[in-house]
Amino acid sequence: MSPAEGADPRRGLPSVEALVTAAHRKLDGRDPVTRDLLTALARARLAEARERDDRGTADKLAVTVAEEARRLLRGTLVPVINATGVALQTNLGRAPLSEAALERVAAVGRGYSSLEFDLERGRRSERSISLSRTLEALLGVPAVVVNNNAASLVLSLFALARGKEVIVSRGELIEIGGSFRLPDVMRISGARLVEVGTTNRTRAADYGEAITPKTAMLLKVHASNYQVVGFTESVADAELAALAHENDLVVMEDLGSGALVGTEAAGLAHEPTAQDALAAGVDLVAFSADKLMGGPQAGVVAGRPDLVRKLGRSPLYRALRPDKMTLAALEATLGAYLAGASADLPLWRMLHQDPATTKARAEGWAVAAGQGEVVELESPVGGGSLPGQTLKGFGLALGGPGARPSADTVARRLRRGSPPVVARIHDDRVILDPRTVLPDQDIDVAAALKAALG
Repeated sequence: MSPAEGADPRRGLPSVEALVTAAHRKLDGRDPVTRDLLTALARARLAEARERDDRGTADKLAVTVAEEARRLLRGTLVPVINATGVALQTNLGRAPLSEAALERVAAVGRGYSSLEFDLERGRRSERSISLSRTLEALLGVPAVVVNNNAASLVLSLFALARGKEVIVSRGELIEIGGSFRLPDVMRISGARLVEVGTTNRTRAADYGEAITPKTAMLLKVHASNYQVVGFTESVADAELAALAHENDLVVMEDLGSGALVGTEAAGLAHEPTAQDALAAGVDLVAFSADKLMGGPQAGVVAGRPDLVRKLGRSPLYRALRPDKMTLAALEATLGAYLAGASADLPLWRMLHQDPATTKARAEGWAVAAGQGEVVELESPVGGGSLPGQTLKGFGLALGGPGARPSADTVARRLRRGSPPVVARIHDDRVILDPRTVLPDQDIDVAAALKAALG
């Protein structure tokens, strides 16, 4: 064995100083990277190389450090064009905000704001009092706002049922995004889960037989992200509310999707609204703001004034309350509902977009790309809302089996463009759906197609 063959590959690694200098040359002054940042990255990459006996070259390490520094400075959270057709695409941030919401966020974030200050009285006030009044004007009952709908449920159970029993149908023990399951959420709150009924059928008698002196709440969870079909039965809100009130219990419904207006006008099945649940006698209703409401990520709990006050006074509320940026965006979004202009919110414009419009836009993309086929599509709403419901329209299909470049290659080129365009692949074809592409982004999509197919 020669000396070279027996040498420890780690001895060939550069020093921290040499790697920092080499990485700095790779950047060539194009990015304002500090030497401290390069030093920290160089040390981390060298430690990794020693740990795995890396035989890579010093030049390769320098490229890695330089590229990582660039990514950190530029950030990984960047605007993308959603051409998937899924309006509430969770991985892409769900509902896009309205111009009014963006303007309010910019105005509030640019300087100071009346976040917890009463301008009329000149003294401290509650953080979301203005928003609570807006929600009360819309729903007829007070509400509290937290940072997402899972937090709505945790706060409600913690404040109202900690150490007590909460009765839930087995058919409603849902799992939400990120593998978070309802039983786990309930366990965190300190409430004890009591399951009743079966996966497909639960009756009022099942709830009634499970009530004990330790019961605090009857919880109903709307099937906003799944469907149970066939031989099924569930208890209506009004019947469950009557049972709860007969036994001096709280009844709460987790609606999830957060519809405040009817979905029928968009050609979709009826999605229960918060107003529906409250009118049926439910004490508390919880829902998301970033789904069918079309606002920022937040959770809302609305209902009986005495219960809402308990939520707001809970020590857990402080840990779950939203920041000023979220409150500003949500207030502007709700303003559209107060003004009767919810159809102007970006999400609802997408859902109302007629097939003829999507076809014309797809045809324009095909002309720009110089290839492709305009095809009929069915777009899901997404984001755990209206499962099984789709909207008819048209989109652009590129390539096919054996085409060059391949569908994977084209989709990757689109994602790596500026701005990135996220499409989907079906049957070895890249599919771009205009429904979820904002109108002023058509030019960017056309340019991205030319670059990806060139």
